[in-house]
Amino acid sequence: MTNSTMDTIYSDMVTKVQQEIMMQRVMSQIAALKKDMIILEKSEFSTLLAENEKLKIQLWQLTVQLADVMNKVRSDTFLDMNLEKSSVKELKADHERKLLETRTEIMEMTSEQDRHLTQTNMKIDTEVAGLKTMLESHKLDTIKYLAGSVFTCLTVVLGFYRIWM
Repeated sequence: MTNSTMDTIYSDMVTKVQQEIMMQRVMSQIAALKKDMIILEKSEFSTLLAENEKLKIQLWQLTVQLADVMNKVRSDTFLDMNLEKSSVKELKADHERKLLETRTEIMEMTSEQDRHLTQTNMKIDTEVAGLKTMLESHKLDTIKYLAGSVFTCLTVVLGFYRIWM
């Protein structure tokens, strides 16, 4: 009777080798999951950097275009001013008025460009903040899933351990 009871108990137990094999499988699955998470994080970060570089290039191009337009408008204004100085004094007052109008247009264009530039900067900042928030939420979700997976694996291992005990 004792021998049959002992045989029944021994058949429900797990050997040290089987336990080590199961632990190795669990550890390899965790390592694979970690590797996948690192790859995903690096690809998202590189995507963010690429988008940020594109936005910087576009901003730089807009700045160069703005400088070219401003230089062109300034050179046109000075040319007009020099031509008008050589003309008749009666037209001088009229041309000075045109110069003032041109300057106000330049100031309006400059203020409009500054407004667009600040809006672009605000959009960039908003996008970057949104992406950072999304990255943090993805990190938190990943950590939650990892913790859930670890606890699930631990529960399964402990369940098997209890069944075999």
